[in-house]
Amino acid sequence: MFTLLGLLALVAVLAGLLGYFVYTPDPEKPQLSGTLSQGSIEVAGLKRSYRTYVPKGLPKGAPLVVVMHGSGEGIQQIRVGTGYSFERLADQHGFAVVYPKSYAFDWNDCSSIGDTKVNGVSADDVGFLGTLVDKLVGEIGLDPTRVFAAGVSNGGSMGIRLALEQPSRYRAVAAVIANLPAAQNFQCKPVAQTTPVMIMNGTKDPLVPYAGGEINLLGLFYKGGQVISSQASAQYFADRSQLVGAPQISLTPAAEGVSVEQARWHNDGKSEVELVTIHGGGHGLPQPYARRPRLLGPSPMEPNGPAMIWAFFERQLP
Repeated sequence: MFTLLGLLALVAVLAGLLGYFVYTPDPEKPQLSGTLSQGSIEVAGLKRSYRTYVPKGLPKGAPLVVVMHGSGEGIQQIRVGTGYSFERLADQHGFAVVYPKSYAFDWNDCSSIGDTKVNGVSADDVGFLGTLVDKLVGEIGLDPTRVFAAGVSNGGSMGIRLALEQPSRYRAVAAVIANLPAAQNFQCKPVAQTTPVMIMNGTKDPLVPYAGGEINLLGLFYKGGQVISSQASAQYFADRSQLVGAPQISLTPAAEGVSVEQARWHNDGKSEVELVTIHGGGHGLPQPYARRPRLLGPSPMEPNGPAMIWAFFERQLP
């Protein structure tokens, strides 16, 4: 009996620890004006799925924001994990949102390491996203010159690939909690053209190291290869865009001992690059509606990361 009670107690303790480090309550669902629709499209023989959010009364020629989820996640997880922030912003600022679904556990990004195959088949995610954008531009009547891409974690890594390989299609790209793969882990083929890029990372991210190194969680789970630092990643894009000189730096205190550092490289008539450093932030897109699991590091409710991303995108509009 003692052994059974001890085992039950151990299970209860483990369950409690799991709940403490992993569980977070879902954010309250906001009152939104528009409609969330589900769709699918076949690209290169593979059926791919997505959801779109279109605000009520969205005018023709509105922008489109592509929002990409992280590894092993799906459409609902990125909506909940960002506190439905992109849909809130869509209502406020007048743009459509699309949430595409990866084919495998990981997006087929610039890293040569990752779980990107299903039954030995690897998807052309760049082609899928481009075809999806063209489809929505035609169906909804959106402006093909005002298409933006934002991704979180592995979705941010996929955003980096879009910025390097299809910059003419995306007016700007935001990569959150993602760094550029190191040379030995790099499989992308960058084109000459560039597009504005924002990188937003936390200094206390336990998964994607801000200072560079191997992507892993506690040294045990999900090993994603070597990446360079956030500073070096931003400088790489600044150099590609021929943005010479030191960036403009601003530092803003936030709640919970967090501060936000913005480094902007920009010249008149040239592309902009911005590095947003969340000093004291963990592996998550900060926003005021929901916390992230404790296992992924500190989860500040400030700043409003999605609002900062849209402000960056909006600066790129004519």
